Amino acid sequence: MWNGIIEQYRKFLPVTDKTPVVTLKEGNTPLLFACHLSKLMGDGIEVYLKCEGLNPTGSFKDRGMTLTISKALEEGSKAVMCASTGNTSASASCYSARAGIESIVLIPEGAIALGKLSQALIHGSKVIAIKGNFDEALTLVKEITRKHPITLVNSINPYRIEGQKTGSFEICDALGDAPDFHAIPVGNAGNMTAYWKGYKEYKAHGISKILPKMLGFQAAGSAPIVLRHPVKDPKTIATAIKIGNPASWKQAEAARDESGGLIDMVSDDEILAAYKLLAAKEGVFAEPASAASVAGILKLAKQGFFNERRTTNDERRIRIVCVLTGHGLKDPDRAIACAEKLKVLEPRIDLVLKEIGL
Repeated sequence: MWNGIIEQYRKFLPVTDKTPVVTLKEGNTPLLFACHLSKLMGDGIEVYLKCEGLNPTGSFKDRGMTLTISKALEEGSKAVMCASTGNTSASASCYSARAGIESIVLIPEGAIALGKLSQALIHGSKVIAIKGNFDEALTLVKEITRKHPITLVNSINPYRIEGQKTGSFEICDALGDAPDFHAIPVGNAGNMTAYWKGYKEYKAHGISKILPKMLGFQAAGSAPIVLRHPVKDPKTIATAIKIGNPASWKQAEAARDESGGLIDMVSDDEILAAYKLLAAKEGVFAEPASAASVAGILKLAKQGFFNERRTTNDERRIRIVCVLTGHGLKDPDRAIACAEKLKVLEPRIDLVLKEIGL
């Protein structure tokens, strides 16, 4: 029986027998071969989707939160706090409720998908909206937790990174080795940092033989790493990566440089096209930010990026893993807005048959 990422990967995590494990059996998410995407990418390329929306609260944040809340409880914390564009608030609220401690969330007013806000509210968190963006909310959280006995649970908390790195372990376990390329959306940049850390640890222990090239993708209206300066007023429909000054900026750049990868940006139109493609052709409903990883590899494929990295005599298939960070139900309004308008008919069989072309 799967008992969560702490029990599965205990020897790689900073826990002891005295650590009270707060878990909802997160992790063990599917790694799906993407048939349609692989065909689009061209001969000799295999694309896999790491579906992190199948975690308990519907996003990858649960990997880091199980460890972060467990360690907060071990250290005697009675309350935790985060700034969030949605997924962190949902996860922190859920795991805090499980642990029996208070959670406080600061969100940017009007910049959080309702699916995520509903999770934080139903789990009983104290949710406060501020007239500002995520970066301003995080600044407040850092100042409050520095002066008061409240544990900060954003990704600048090192336990978040430690938990999130387990996603790379699962990918290697499933494939038998690391992939050639690992594509991931970049918002606060903690997840890119975490996956790279995990890949390096597995290789250092001799469990995997290679290291992937890390490919990070920001939304064009919220691309501070690509632009090389903070974005004061980030804009994108992909709210989960709508961050203008990432907390793990330098660590993500290090992952990019050490791996020989890149960090690029994709437009909202490219994100939405990938978002709809995943649902229509792969049967996978992911939130818009998740689709940035897929939009990114499609953009690179059009530029010949992957073929340029294949030698003339190299017949080995290139394997790419795209992390889909959250479930599509996190942002149902976006899905409805993208879909065809619902037809309403009188309850007559002839009208229904005509509508479906029979």
